[in-house]
Amino acid sequence: MLGCTYGANFQVTVAGGSYQGGLTTHIQGVPPGLCFSEADIYGDLLLRKPGQGELSSPRREPDIPIIYSGVNAADTMPGFSNKGHTNGTPLVVLIPNLDRHFEHIEQYQVTNRTPRPGHASYASYQKYGENDDAIGAGFFSGRYTATIVAAGAVAKRVLAAHGIDVFAYVKQAGGVAAPDVSHDQAKAHCEKYRKMRRDNDPIFELVFRSGRINSEMRFLEKVAVLAEVEKMIPDIKWKPIDTEALRADGLHPLINCPDLAAADAMYESIIAIKDDGDSAGGLVEVVATGVPAGMGEPVFRKLDGELGRMLSIGTVKAVEVGAGYAVKDMTGSQNNDQMRVKDGKVVFTSNNNGGVTGGVTTGQPIVARLAVKPTPTIAKPQKTIDKVSLENTDLAAVTRRDPTIVSRVWPVAEAFTAIILADHLFMHLGYRAMAGKVLS
Repeated sequence: MLGCTYGANFQVTVAGGSYQGGLTTHIQGVPPGLCFSEADIYGDLLLRKPGQGELSSPRREPDIPIIYSGVNAADTMPGFSNKGHTNGTPLVVLIPNLDRHFEHIEQYQVTNRTPRPGHASYASYQKYGENDDAIGAGFFSGRYTATIVAAGAVAKRVLAAHGIDVFAYVKQAGGVAAPDVSHDQAKAHCEKYRKMRRDNDPIFELVFRSGRINSEMRFLEKVAVLAEVEKMIPDIKWKPIDTEALRADGLHPLINCPDLAAADAMYESIIAIKDDGDSAGGLVEVVATGVPAGMGEPVFRKLDGELGRMLSIGTVKAVEVGAGYAVKDMTGSQNNDQMRVKDGKVVFTSNNNGGVTGGVTTGQPIVARLAVKPTPTIAKPQKTIDKVSLENTDLAAVTRRDPTIVSRVWPVAEAFTAIILADHLFMHLGYRAMAGKVLS
C-alpha cells in the first residue's frame, strides 16, 4: 500500500487495520536525547479512543502503546544517564487491537457486500478487489487515526523543546457553534480537559499509574500485560465522575469545547440526532503558538498547503486556514493583517491569514479549522448495491458506530498539525543554520 508516509525530515509511516493484530507508527527523524514513556503517548491516545460514553462507538479498545524501538535499553557507558532516551534511530510504536470479537466480525462479513454510503467501503473494493480488508473497514476505519495521534505525541515533545505549543478543540457540533474565545482561554481549557480525562481514565489507572507497564520492562513482559488486560476489558468500569465539580471548572465530560453552554447544547443536539438513527458532523479548530516567523517553503511545500493535508484524516472534508472561506466575502482592507511596530517588535492588527502568508509563517499563531462529516454508519435504511453482483439493495447498519466523530477527531487534528510543524521546523532550523555559510 502506497501513500502511508508523511514528511521529509520528521517522517511518519503508519500501518495496520481495525481488526488486524494492531497498528504501527514508524517515525524517522526523532532527535536523540528525548525522554518519554508509553504513559506519555497514552495520555494523548486516551482522548481519541472509542468506548468512552454516548458520543463514541461502544468498541472498548484500550489503545495501550508499546515503544518497540528507538530508545536506549540501558545507560550506554559508565557515567552516562541515557537509559530510555531516544537514540536517533527510527522510533516504532505498536498499538495492539484488543477488543475484537468474532460476533462483530460476522456482522461485518454479512454486510460487506453492501457498502455503506459515504464510507470508503465501495472505493476500497474497487482498488483492492476481493482481498480488500473490509473487516471493520480495515485501514479505512477511523481506528487508524490512533497511529497519527501516537506520532503526534512525539512531535509535540519535539516542538515543545522549541517553545511551540499545539492544541485543538471542538468548535462546532450537531449544528451548534461555540462563540470565539482567546487562544489563552482555549489553551488553558484544553489543558484542564486533558488532565480531567487522564485522571478519570480506568486504563491509565490500571496500566500506567499502577506501574503494570513501566520503562523497566522488556517487550514480551509488556505484551503479557496486554494479554491480561484483554481478558479484563468487559469488566473495566469507569470511575463515577463528579459532574458538578467538572461544570464548576467549565468542563463537559465528553466534549472538549472551551464554552460549557455551547458544549451542553452540542451534546443535546448530537443525542437527539442519534436517537433519530442518524449522525452529526462538526468543526474542529487547531491552534499553534510560538511558531517562529519565516518557517515554511515556497510553491509545493507552502505551510498552509501542508496543513491542507489534514484532509488525509478520513472524516475531514475541508480545511481552512485563518479566515478561510470567509475571505470570499471580504474586501482587501478587511482581510489584510496590517502591521505596526510596538516595543521594537512587529505586531499585527488581525490574523485573517492564520499565521501564514506566501506559505511562510509570520510569527503569529497558526489557526486552522477542519470540517468533519457525519459518521457514514447510521441506524437508518440506506440505498446501496451488492458490490459483487452489482444489484440494487438496501442497507440497515448493524455494526458498532459513533453518533459523531468530531468529539474524537480534535486530538487527531492536534497530532497531525504537530507532525507537519515538526517536519517544517527541521527544514527551517537546518536552512537557517546553513545561511551565509558558503565555501570561499
